[in-house]
Amino acid sequence: MEPKVSVGILWNNRISFILSSGYLYQGKQVSDVNTVSYIDGKILWNGKTYDELYFEPTANNASFIIKDVVIGINFHWERKEDQEFQGALKLIVENNMITAINIIKVEDYLTSVISSEMSATASLELLKAHAVISRSWLLAQIEKNKEIVASKEQYTTFTETENERIRWYDREDHTNFDVCADDHCQRYQGITRTFANIEVVKKAINETRGQVLKSENKICDARFSKCCGGIAEEFQNCWEDIKFPYLVKLRDDDKIQDIPDLTQESESVKWIQTRPSAFCNTKDKKILEQVLNNYDQETTDFYRWQVVYSQKELSELAYKRSGIDFGTIEELIPVERGTSGRLIKLKIVGSKKTMTIGKELEIRRTLSTSHLYSSAFIVDKKDDKFILTGGGWGHGVGLCQIGAAVMGEKGYSYDKILLHYYIDATIENLY
Repeated sequence: MEPKVSVGILWNNRISFILSSGYLYQGKQVSDVNTVSYIDGKILWNGKTYDELYFEPTANNASFIIKDVVIGINFHWERKEDQEFQGALKLIVENNMITAINIIKVEDYLTSVISSEMSATASLELLKAHAVISRSWLLAQIEKNKEIVASKEQYTTFTETENERIRWYDREDHTNFDVCADDHCQRYQGITRTFANIEVVKKAINETRGQVLKSENKICDARFSKCCGGIAEEFQNCWEDIKFPYLVKLRDDDKIQDIPDLTQESESVKWIQTRPSAFCNTKDKKILEQVLNNYDQETTDFYRWQVVYSQKELSELAYKRSGIDFGTIEELIPVERGTSGRLIKLKIVGSKKTMTIGKELEIRRTLSTSHLYSSAFIVDKKDDKFILTGGGWGHGVGLCQIGAAVMGEKGYSYDKILLHYYIDATIENLY
């Protein structure tokens, strides 16, 4: 039986939404424009306060619009837009705010996710591959959260000492719903963006209905990122210290299979300073358009990139982003790298404080106003300038979206694409 998923859409002190005529609240029809406000730990709606509200659709095509949904949270293209959703709307109190949650069938959720992650020009095989990994990731997260709750053990993603801060960011931030709607989980924008490629996406979803990746009899935690930079990263280098057999280092290439040891600084320097052969080593606009929305295409090269900061800019930025007063930053020293050359630990040497930070996303967040494209970078210091030369976009674990798009263009079937990125996994029907 097809499961349902609860998706956190927006959290704010005040939320406005528009219900179509096909919604009920406690058996009574509700429609039109509605506004709820947070007050004294309750939800204020139409002059009364509630602990939570649940609006149930009476028809499959019933939809609601949430006003001013924030997309691209903490990214350089963060913005607000009105978004339309199908399924049920639930409003709860959480962290002294109201959270809007969409409850929807998994396959309908996937239709939106694939449309949001991929453009109308994406090949059918690429869309089918993405349907399987998005379904797998989602169901694996739901199972993982159940296990965490059942174990009653405290789950932590943060450790800090006087000289070291290690943090990773995963979907366990969410306890009252399964996943969020932003890139922190999977980009989900309801039916707002599904129209341009809706028919081919539906075909991809239907042709892979219920299919998931499995390994060792469990659904795979099928991570993906925009561009691995030529070699995939391993799971434990970005999140908790679990080594999954299907998320291991691999060369993103069909001809060259040798993998340099990028945990060694000298090898990482050579790798990042060059453009080795890889599926994702492309600037082909036709291929990039398959994976990237318009605002993502504001960046021209993901395989190799460069960012330059003055010493003053970097020092102010690191203080603002981390809350740690390093003083004037004098050096950025690589401490530990993963299999793709991504930094897991970076020592920041300042005039007031020296501290090692990690894992990869914490490094990216500290050294950028949003996120550095990846933590696979090398540092050159010239006069008062810090030059960061890097490769890839995202954490680099699992499927590389740009690489997979190239594989689709080359004629690879979706199962071949999947088994290239998820080592020794199997594709199985769950429902």
